Amino acid sequence: MNFDRLSKSVAAGLCGSVAHSALMALKARAHILPSFEPYEDLQTLMTAFLGTAVHPVVLWALSYFNGAVVLGFLFGRLFGWLPGRSGAAKGTVFGLAMWAVMGVTFFPAIGKGLFASNTGLGYAPTLFTLAMVLTYSITLGVAYSVFNPKADVR
Repeated sequence: MNFDRLSKSVAAGLCGSVAHSALMALKARAHILPSFEPYEDLQTLMTAFLGTAVHPVVLWALSYFNGAVVLGFLFGRLFGWLPGRSGAAKGTVFGLAMWAVMGVTFFPAIGKGLFASNTGLGYAPTLFTLAMVLTYSITLGVAYSVFNPKADVR
């Protein structure tokens, strides 16, 4: 992957992260699932692991780094292999895979059970998480295909 394509992957990841942040802001303003705060749970886990308090800005920065650099790079590398005929379709497939991984790793790690099933809120956290991940990944896919119009879309 050349630098130009890498920078476009990161830019697309940043677009996805901005869309994700907008959805999380809407969640807070509209009081959607106010007791479901996975970032606070992650902050608690990191504080316990590190033995010291972790500032919320650190988690925000980590989220942007992960969304823009790590996942943006990974998506750029996988773009030609993902099924779908458009960036949105490829982003959807990528998002569904990320959601599955997150549901079986992240939520159990923060004490919420598989797919956040131990929250006492029914299926709402699971469905909201799916919407959150798809908001990120579809935006990522569309932005990537706009930034890379000659990318391999099968």
